[in-house]
Amino acid sequence: MAIGRRAFLSGLVSAGILSAKANAQTGDRLTPIPSWQPGFTPDLEEVADRFREYTNAQYDFVVFENSTCCIVPDGLPQDAAATAGSSVLSQIIGFHPDMSPQQMRDGNVVVSYNHPAFNIIPADFAQQNWSTIERNHQRGLTTGEVLITPLGENVFDDIGKMALLGRSYMFMDALTPVVAKHVR
Repeated sequence: MAIGRRAFLSGLVSAGILSAKANAQTGDRLTPIPSWQPGFTPDLEEVADRFREYTNAQYDFVVFENSTCCIVPDGLPQDAAATAGSSVLSQIIGFHPDMSPQQMRDGNVVVSYNHPAFNIIPADFAQQNWSTIERNHQRGLTTGEVLITPLGENVFDDIGKMALLGRSYMFMDALTPVVAKHVR
């Protein structure tokens, strides 16, 4: 399922409707952020193992504390890898936070972005937290954001709901980037 994005943000920003709390300052841009900051995250070891498997162990990557994985250049020292991963996240939220979810054969959902960053939502993790995901997935949208899905504007199937959870993690990691794991 591909999710396209149509945003009506410029009028909202100029009208002052978007509050400072609902936005992140990124360079000269005001970047809307979702209000959902889940208080639960998937197991980072499982996420790293799945990501390594899905990429056939071809890349070095970092895993941030909220489970976002970013591919980084091979062989970097840990500090440089953390900087490279943070830069990837900054590019995503500083430009256009498009996402593309894909359900894997094992039932997990991988959310990719327009730069080499990914979130993996394990199927069993989603099932354990489904009532919270179901109640809060709309909070994974930013103010004024409209995502077009096959079901309609801002109407999401289960994969879309898991994608909004993953994207919320990506925003959390981009705004407060703390690398939990560097995988070579």
